[in-house]
Amino acid sequence: MKTIAVIGGGITGVTTAYALAKRGFEVTLFEKHRYAAMETSFANGGQLSASNAEVWTHWSTLLKGIKWMLKSDAPLLVNPKPSWHKLSWFAEFMASMPAYRQNTIATARLAVAAREHLFDWAAQEGIDFDLKQQGILHIYRDKAGFDHAARVSELLAQGGLARRAVTPSEMRAIEPTLAGSYYGGFFTESDSTGDIHKFTTGLAAAIARRGVHCLYGQDVQSVTTNGRQVEVTVGQAEERRTSVFDGVVVCAGVASRAVAAQLGDRVNIYPVKGYSITVNLLDEPSRAAAPMVSLLDDETKLVTSRLGEDRFRVAGTAEFNGYNKDIRADRIRPLIDWVEQCFPGMSTRSVVPWAGLRPMMPNMMPRVGRGRSPCVFYNTGHGHLGWTLSAVTADMVGSLVQQGLQDRNVPGGLRIAGA
Repeated sequence: MKTIAVIGGGITGVTTAYALAKRGFEVTLFEKHRYAAMETSFANGGQLSASNAEVWTHWSTLLKGIKWMLKSDAPLLVNPKPSWHKLSWFAEFMASMPAYRQNTIATARLAVAAREHLFDWAAQEGIDFDLKQQGILHIYRDKAGFDHAARVSELLAQGGLARRAVTPSEMRAIEPTLAGSYYGGFFTESDSTGDIHKFTTGLAAAIARRGVHCLYGQDVQSVTTNGRQVEVTVGQAEERRTSVFDGVVVCAGVASRAVAAQLGDRVNIYPVKGYSITVNLLDEPSRAAAPMVSLLDDETKLVTSRLGEDRFRVAGTAEFNGYNKDIRADRIRPLIDWVEQCFPGMSTRSVVPWAGLRPMMPNMMPRVGRGRSPCVFYNTGHGHLGWTLSAVTADMVGSLVQQGLQDRNVPGGLRIAGA
């Protein structure tokens, strides 16, 4: 039996460990926190959204970034302080703009395929994660935004996703609690929502039952390879401990760039901070005023999910500010204001703020493939679609590891289009 180390215990690492365990590998998962899913997989927007597959490598994103650079509450905020990492990332981002169409189509195709795996795994393992299969409604306040969405719909259709334009009256029929004036919307019936933290911790329990060695509270200090095996070292000083494996899959989120550098690979992930609030629906009027259908507001870049009966999640924004994890009040306030404007009957007395760092590649495509060494593999860099894409990329990298360790003389590896 081949031994595989998985670095990272978020949604990507846990799904990868599951896919490998099902293929018969002896898997060891390393996670620095005491539990799984304690960072970026803790409180995201909750959407399993193929309809949000449009990559950001579009000229309009750059224009908005420049326009909002000095506006602290902007949906997209870039700290103007330069760094080589940030400059190199944005240079590659702009170089990827010609691939906008093909990468959007490829991402949609992956997102559609991911559903089958994720729902099947949840059913097999009996995981309750507040799944709601009631679609996602994209809302637009002006014609320009609506027209751009219509063009995106054509690309999504090429990726196998159907979504339809809806009028303001149809929008209110879909979600009667939504207040405000809108030009129109697009509705994707096949999309859904769920609690990423509940799913990941449920699957983490499942991999333990399947024999995966889950080593929590183990901060990986180094990962090295001689081309045939991999050494993973954890701990400090006299407590340092090194284990040897036949292969490794790096699923370390924003830490993947540093791990890859130790292994001789360049994985140019940048940490893009996103914020969320969880509104606790403490009374019946608030529960009645909160939407059941998931929303995506393209103008404000906010998404929503109803998690069970008594929680409402709002998440979004993108902040390019290095590895800073601070929860800023001026970034949280717009999320609360949005709730109060769109759902005035909902109490915001009890709001829990959160921030997480999305691991983003410059071309907005996940890095799923083999490293320079034949025993090194990557499944990382999913950006804002880690929850949506996790099951399919885990299955893909599981197949690649199986192939790669059976025949280490096969050159190259699996790469997603545009990656």
